[in-house]
Amino acid sequence: MTVNEQSIEFIINLLTTNVVDALAAKSGKSATETLREFMKSRTYSLLIDPESYLFFESPMYVLDMIDAEECGDWERWLEI
Repeated sequence: MTVNEQSIEFIINLLTTNVVDALAAKSGKSATETLREFMKSRTYSLLIDPESYLFFESPMYVLDMIDAEECGDWERWLEI
């Protein structure tokens, strides 16, 4: 099965939406503010890089990466 660029972009956008919704619900911040913060993260930088294949992971996986990043637990972040 081949995944084309349009499909990858759709998956990244959907995953971003799911992650931002979960983060906003947890923090009580608006989705817009949460999205701005998420877009500044290393996790997001990795997510939007198609060569990382992070877009194939679940929202829970990405949320775990964000948690590790926010805690400064880079060892855990790299293991994930």
